[in-house]
Amino acid sequence: MNVNAIAASAASQIDYQNLRYDYRHHPDQDAPTPARHPVVVVGAGPVGLALAIDLAQRQIPVVLLDNDNKLSSGSRAICFAKRTLEIFDRLGCGERMAAKGVSWKLGRVFLRDAQIYEFDLLPEEGHQRPAFVNLQQYYVEGFLAERAAELPLLDIRWSNKVVGVEQHEDHALVTIETPDGPYRLKADWLAACDGSRSSVRQLIGQESTGRIFKDRFLIADVKMKVDFPAERWFWFDPDFHRHQSVLLHMQPDNVWRVDFQLGWDADPEAEKKPENIIPRVKALLAASPFKNAEFELEWASVYTFACLRMNTFRHGRVLFAGDSAHGVSPFGARGANSGVQDADNLAWKLAAVLRGEAPDALLDSYAREREYAADENIRNSTRSTDFITPKSEVSRLFRDAVLQLASRHAFARTLVNSGRLSVPATLHGSMLCTPDSDPFEGRMVPGAVAADAPVAAANGGWLMRSIGADGRFTALVFGEGAAAEASSRALAEAELPLGVLRIPLDDAHALAAQRYDARPGTTYLLRPDQHVCARWRAPTAAAVRAAHARALGKA
Repeated sequence: MNVNAIAASAASQIDYQNLRYDYRHHPDQDAPTPARHPVVVVGAGPVGLALAIDLAQRQIPVVLLDNDNKLSSGSRAICFAKRTLEIFDRLGCGERMAAKGVSWKLGRVFLRDAQIYEFDLLPEEGHQRPAFVNLQQYYVEGFLAERAAELPLLDIRWSNKVVGVEQHEDHALVTIETPDGPYRLKADWLAACDGSRSSVRQLIGQESTGRIFKDRFLIADVKMKVDFPAERWFWFDPDFHRHQSVLLHMQPDNVWRVDFQLGWDADPEAEKKPENIIPRVKALLAASPFKNAEFELEWASVYTFACLRMNTFRHGRVLFAGDSAHGVSPFGARGANSGVQDADNLAWKLAAVLRGEAPDALLDSYAREREYAADENIRNSTRSTDFITPKSEVSRLFRDAVLQLASRHAFARTLVNSGRLSVPATLHGSMLCTPDSDPFEGRMVPGAVAADAPVAAANGGWLMRSIGADGRFTALVFGEGAAAEASSRALAEAELPLGVLRIPLDDAHALAAQRYDARPGTTYLLRPDQHVCARWRAPTAAAVRAAHARALGKA
């Protein structure tokens, strides 16, 4: 089926798991010499699609290659965080994701059959997007593919498998296998977003290294109609699955995701058989509020925990993002969310380099920043895995003692780790950040992702809607009066292509002022990916120019 025809259809009529996209012969395949493109992206999963859309919106022509002609099957990545939804907003499909997804923020943790505590992931008001939505990966990919079809500078080529990569000083030469035979392309930059078994990574002789955990988990998608709140339920050692753990999540379309810990000795092929899955689900239901619910099994898979990453995410003209660069265990929803944040970081930098606005050293900052974020995700994922599946008697005794204490003592709840859930990395020490010269309070330090808040003057009434929406750096100026006017003059005198947003210090904007520790004249400089790169109480034109240059890798 043609992706443009799919985009014109009613989403409710589309079976995204069984879609097949048309292979089309491209004129590049008949060119006497390899056609050259600014960017070639490999892999049409959530990361590759997000990167390609972002580049096309920045007026960079991009070719997106995928070795298959279909979307993912089964739920796979299902938890998409607030930060990822904000990125999808900028890509033009966040509203669809949020509307289709199941919003949640409350989690419950159980030991045996008793709840030991609950947690709220977004206890504060004043954010447009929820803490998380649960949405099957095939919907995310489908919505992104439909958005991609709307962009004339984005060329998706299905059933185009990369089988060769040669590095040259000013380009990468890519060999592609198709149903019509092989052809070659030249890419100024090649972005590998082709997953944990990345063919591009193998073709250039690189690998991911790290730790593989000796445990197996069964994922089962179960369809059933039950009246139950959208919450995350996690059991340690439940009576219906002794000495193991279980996770339960609601998804759209009356589909529920269940993760059963199996142990290292489990046979993956045997565990995926319906006759072995159904009794496990029945035992869970018997211990739940919906004891007699009827269900049908929709999809199942068995996975092993692994925390891995490449040594560096840039290799000459080849840049790696998502699972091709790093991998974490599923608990904590850090895989797809961190991959989309890789794309968010990379797109504006590639665009700036291609337009001649920044040196290619800016792409080194992509590698350093996202390697830092990957290490943070791996560290948190490893801690979660060690708590959920202790591998020594001492670790198990500690885990069990913490769980026993958590029902009675608040301090112990901070030690319970059923998967520390994804939050965006604050890029401390980034080469693109200008250190503070003035005292500030709060979390909006250089390197942090901007915090949302209601802002009357902003696009759609929310601050995040107006930061980087036009692809430029953005300056926030707080307050009215002489101090704010002086800050605005400094920005104008800097003579830079900045978007400027004035935020009054009144009752309607009190939350924004609090989150940014704002006084009259306080100014923040934000990158196109909505990270803070500098802030001042009273900026000068020279200081703004220097911070802008530094954020473009010119320092």
